Amino acid sequence: MLIAGVTLSPSTTDLPGGSVLQQLANGLGPWALIGSLIALLLGAVMWAIGSHTQNMHQSSAGRRAVVTSLAAAILIGAAPSLINFFFSTGLKVH
Repeated sequence: MLIAGVTLSPSTTDLPGGSVLQQLANGLGPWALIGSLIALLLGAVMWAIGSHTQNMHQSSAGRRAVVTSLAAAILIGAAPSLINFFFSTGLKVH
C-alpha cells in the first residue's frame, strides 16, 4: 500500500501551544548554558586542586568535566542549526 503526497511543514502556529513550546525552548537555553558554566567552573576547580595535590584521579575528573561542559555549550549553541540541517537533509531523502 502506497501513501502518496505526504508532506511535512513544521509550524509553531498550526497547533495550540506552539508558541508556548517555543518560549519554553527559548527559556531553557540560558538555563542549560548556566549549567554548563557551573560545570566548567567546578571542573576547573577540581582540575586545579587535583593537580596541586597530585591527585591524578581528581585532576582527570576535573579535566573531563571541563571538556564535557565545553562540548555541552557548543551543542546548546548549535542545536537549532543542527536540528534544521538534519531535518532539511531528511526532507531530501527519496
